[in-house]
Amino acid sequence: MVMGAAPDWLREELVTLAWCWRLSRRDGVVIGLTSHDRDLIVDGIAYRAAPGMKPSALETSDALDVETLDLEGAIASDAIAARDLDAGRWDGAALTLFVTDWSAPETAPVTVARGVLGAVERRGAAFTAELQGVTRALDRPVCPATSPSCRATLGDRACRVDLAPRTHWRRVVAVDGRAVTLDGAAPAGTMAFGELLWIEGPACGLASPVIGEAGAVLTLAEMPPFDVGAPVRVRLTEGCDRQLATCRDRFGNAANFRGEAHLPGNDLLTRYPGG
Repeated sequence: MVMGAAPDWLREELVTLAWCWRLSRRDGVVIGLTSHDRDLIVDGIAYRAAPGMKPSALETSDALDVETLDLEGAIASDAIAARDLDAGRWDGAALTLFVTDWSAPETAPVTVARGVLGAVERRGAAFTAELQGVTRALDRPVCPATSPSCRATLGDRACRVDLAPRTHWRRVVAVDGRAVTLDGAAPAGTMAFGELLWIEGPACGLASPVIGEAGAVLTLAEMPPFDVGAPVRVRLTEGCDRQLATCRDRFGNAANFRGEAHLPGNDLLTRYPGG
């Protein structure tokens, strides 16, 4: 690691250095961990001692290359629980890695890396995750590709459909594999491609896509990898199949359709004359 203007405490013959990680999950949970053998308070956030946490070697430069590093750790507390890792709660979490002077944690820390966690893998009591650098965003497409179906998500800024009247509150009273039974059916024909958000119990905060409905029974694309503790409350958000006919007839929103439903496809180029 190369630093252009290292603070005085990093220039001492005996360095009192501690690694710190600040993790911010997508649901708003923020935790701090440190390699020091005692808890530290940095900028008002408590960093709990986690000696099992360690980063891989990291090289900094002025180039725009996508930099990544691997983070390894042990599941040693409820802060990073095994079932939360398995449920994907930590996937996509924002991470800031920095070093600080453990003898004077009120001094300004030195940020080493920041980015977003990729998929987190667990092996027994240990886990690994890749930190994706901020320049990874440069790999995204500059403009959307054409498609016959809508590229917007129901209710987002491009779609503009008001989801308030299309959000319903129910209880899951029974679970059978990926099929969940509600205490009352949602409006018929509205939940396919929608979402079920668990709002209480062990799965609180996790979302499950809906792939099928039959009255009060919904079929989910995936279930949390643990017992959800039914009966529990859930929030249902209606779905859309992203087709122009649905956008026009069900939502009256054809003006905001983000697709090219009438654009000829590649198959037109392969047709023989008169075919």
